[in-house]
Amino acid sequence: MNDESGSLPVQASRRDLVNAVLDGEFVNDQPRTERRSWARRVAGWWQRSPRVPAVMKSRRLVVQAVRDLVVAVLRSPFRCGGAVVRGLVVALRWWRSWVRVADFRAAAEQSEKLADKFTDIRALALFRWKVTGATLIATGVVVAVLDLVYGHRVLWTGGVVVAVVLAVLGRRKDGSPGRTPVLAGPRTLTWTMDPQVLVDAFRDAKLIGKDESLRLVERATRQGDGWAVTVDLPATRKAADVVKNREALASALAVDEVQLIVERVRGNGGHAGRVALWVADEDPYGSPPLRTPLLGVERWDAWRPVPFGRDARQRRVDLPLVWTSLLVGAIPRQGKTFAARLAAAGLILDPYTRLYVADFKAGKDWYAAGRVAHRFMAGDEPEHVLTLVDWLVELVAEVQGRYRRMQDLDDEVCPESKITPAMSRDPDLDMPVTAIVVDEVQIPLEDRTPLEVQDKKLTAGEYVGELLTWLARKGPAAGIVLVLATQRPDSKTIPSNLRAVLGSRFALRVMDWRDSNIVLGEQMNTRGYDSSRLLATHKGVGILRPDGENTAGADVLATTVRTYYMPNEDWRTICSRGRALREAEGTLSGHAAGQDSQPALDHAAVAKAIGTAVQRTEEAEVPELLASVVDYLGDDLHPGGRDFVPTAELVAALAVEPTAFGLRMGEVGCRPKRDRITTDDGVRQVRGYLVADIRAALSAVRDGTVVDGEVIEDED
Repeated sequence: MNDESGSLPVQASRRDLVNAVLDGEFVNDQPRTERRSWARRVAGWWQRSPRVPAVMKSRRLVVQAVRDLVVAVLRSPFRCGGAVVRGLVVALRWWRSWVRVADFRAAAEQSEKLADKFTDIRALALFRWKVTGATLIATGVVVAVLDLVYGHRVLWTGGVVVAVVLAVLGRRKDGSPGRTPVLAGPRTLTWTMDPQVLVDAFRDAKLIGKDESLRLVERATRQGDGWAVTVDLPATRKAADVVKNREALASALAVDEVQLIVERVRGNGGHAGRVALWVADEDPYGSPPLRTPLLGVERWDAWRPVPFGRDARQRRVDLPLVWTSLLVGAIPRQGKTFAARLAAAGLILDPYTRLYVADFKAGKDWYAAGRVAHRFMAGDEPEHVLTLVDWLVELVAEVQGRYRRMQDLDDEVCPESKITPAMSRDPDLDMPVTAIVVDEVQIPLEDRTPLEVQDKKLTAGEYVGELLTWLARKGPAAGIVLVLATQRPDSKTIPSNLRAVLGSRFALRVMDWRDSNIVLGEQMNTRGYDSSRLLATHKGVGILRPDGENTAGADVLATTVRTYYMPNEDWRTICSRGRALREAEGTLSGHAAGQDSQPALDHAAVAKAIGTAVQRTEEAEVPELLASVVDYLGDDLHPGGRDFVPTAELVAALAVEPTAFGLRMGEVGCRPKRDRITTDDGVRQVRGYLVADIRAALSAVRDGTVVDGEVIEDED
């Protein structure tokens, strides 16, 4: 039927087509389908049956079980020899105690009659020595006779029997005599071979009671350069408490806390008491950092998460940037600028993105970005701060214009009031993803240059804070991405209303837990995430709290990440590649294209849109903890409601750590008092807070006189 070219003739008959199809069929299709269906049913029963051990339902667990069996077989001679030696030591200790009449002697000493019983003790000891000698002689004679009669196999049989008895006597068992060493040696990570050690570690860390135990969900398996195990806690015990007390558990396991990863298992396969543990063999951040994988790509899509670093298990951690914003905080020389450049690198390799780069460090770190940036400057003088103000005003007007244009687009182009990938690449719409990167953002936020906006006086730093806050709130849906980096993450430098709207946070090493909470969010240290505990030698290691799903899963609150390494030569390579892509696509503009024209600005319209910071009574951000207390009290906060609320009631209702709760309440001006309350058991005196003090603290925060414990003086 086929011609020389292998194609079907145009005039082929219907009968020929049917024959062609029949010739191509397999006669044994039906039986094979039946066999495949039977095998599928068997596999389904195997996975669902409770009679099949869990270890036999996963290929990975089966492989690990076989490996464990091989290791156990190889180690069995050494373990058996060790048990025999321990049994011999236990037997000798018991014989020595017996032959010295230790029990009789101890009883005589306790009754203070040792001198009276000395003769009896000596006679009994001598008798036991004679019994020992007679037993040894009799045993030797019996063994010699049996050896003469039956040959040397008697010696071998007897030796095996004695070895078995000693091995049983010397087996490792809690509570048996002779197991406690006189001088304890160094603790080592032995829980991977002995699950009982893991249970003891949880008990030592006070995560479970002495009469409670763990339930093994997945046996210890090898994952990467460490061991992973999943356990269920006893009833009423919470996985969140294990995460919070990770340091105590690491101490009980005799490892550094950076080697221990504790995660709560959520979703369909988890619950509030299921914990996944991973313990590294050695410091996971001790090896040299890896170069960024962006060096190996020609271009990147800004809508894809940017490769940011790797966690302790060496899993790649990607950072989403579109529809969110990023705050990077650290003390100097911890890798803050490198982390911010990693986030910007993915945007640079997308020729359809537009960049605003403000380097207030005024160094060489961001100089190469001037070849691709639409707006670029480097400096720390007041005029540079005013230039940033103009940029932010331009971006606010741009966001307003984008929202107005979205209203005129049909639902197919713009289904929601959000930018889409197609919209960001359409030159007619002029809505590219736009990122503004500000390094050392504390400099413009602290600038005191006076400004007058709509006949109202304020400082440039206050105006910058209000503009950034507005962009962080409304800009992401319009395609605006904020990347802010600071080496002074404190409550005075970064306003609380700005921190509250920044989606993604990355905290490298800081000085104390307060600075860590400034970057990561309130109460994060009580949940087990404190970047002040990171080692000074771990450059580029920080705690990432992403806005959205990351490699570890959407349910993971935060994860410790070591960022990729991007030295200046790699940074220049990426910027050169980004410029070449923009030249090819015709998207090079602004500063990079030699067009440093000043934007047309309407400060009055922008100030009216965002509402200036002069009226702080209206817009001061209430700290998260105080806001939660206010929400809990509700109508009781108003005069005529409750006069006193116990601390225990607030701690239980808000699910916070008591010590941290007291510290944070003290920072906003609330001090605990003692008062009497009526309960079912009668009148009791408890500690708590006067509702009038909470009301006064709320008014002080809203008036701008107290923000995160800092007193702010009004210049007016």
